[in-house]
Amino acid sequence: MKYIDPHIHMVSRLTDDYERMAHAGCVALSEPAFWAGFDRGSALAFRDYFRQLTEYEPKRAAQYGIRHFCWLCINAKEAEDVELSREVIAMIPEFLDRPNVLGIGEIGLNKNTPNESTIFCEHLELAASRDELVLIHTPHLEDKFKGTRMILDMLKNESRLKPDRVCVDHAEEHTIKHILDAGYWCGMTLYPVTKCTPQRSTDLIETYGTDRLLVNSAGDWGPSDPMAVPQLILEMRLRGHGEQTISKVVHDNPFTFFSKCRRFKAES
Repeated sequence: MKYIDPHIHMVSRLTDDYERMAHAGCVALSEPAFWAGFDRGSALAFRDYFRQLTEYEPKRAAQYGIRHFCWLCINAKEAEDVELSREVIAMIPEFLDRPNVLGIGEIGLNKNTPNESTIFCEHLELAASRDELVLIHTPHLEDKFKGTRMILDMLKNESRLKPDRVCVDHAEEHTIKHILDAGYWCGMTLYPVTKCTPQRSTDLIETYGTDRLLVNSAGDWGPSDPMAVPQLILEMRLRGHGEQTISKVVHDNPFTFFSKCRRFKAES
């Protein structure tokens, strides 16, 4: 079955992972800008990173027939440094018209601090002024519920952003209803240790339906599996879900969301 992984950090993965994903049916993916495993010391480091996402990584993916798209931002972990964050945000427009850029992301909150909130809102301002899609990171574990509610409140204050052009990611059982009820797209991350497993995500699909739901592997530096979306496909099949229903979740939904970006040209 063809699928799209809408959130995976391929700069942290081996080229072998592209090959495995292609064999499993991956036809496209999107890579949000994220933390490098350490705090970068200057805006120039982000310039090089954005070049990697927009120039080099698409070529690596293309070797295996996979379309590579990306999102640009300074991530929530490094957003605590407001001065650096503003330098990076000022640089982002230079890259926004590159053909594989889907929008601003993954912005959000890490520890729910005032500085993180300030930079989150400044990213939203940039996205609204350029009519860009937005991909949002919600905090981990004990900070998730509070952080998700803070994010939804801040989104409400940016009236120029239409909910159907925003995806709030890393949803779990205690946050998914709030996200969907507010009209946003909702992402579920399939992690082997934290966030959602394929089993829990299938439970949520069975509870809330398939509309505006995305599933992703978010494969990165830590414990994660770039084959997580195929694992969800198997779990849904084992529970008796039809191929059309499964395809809607793993291919049609991300395709529909990404198609809202004027630069998205992937084949269906």
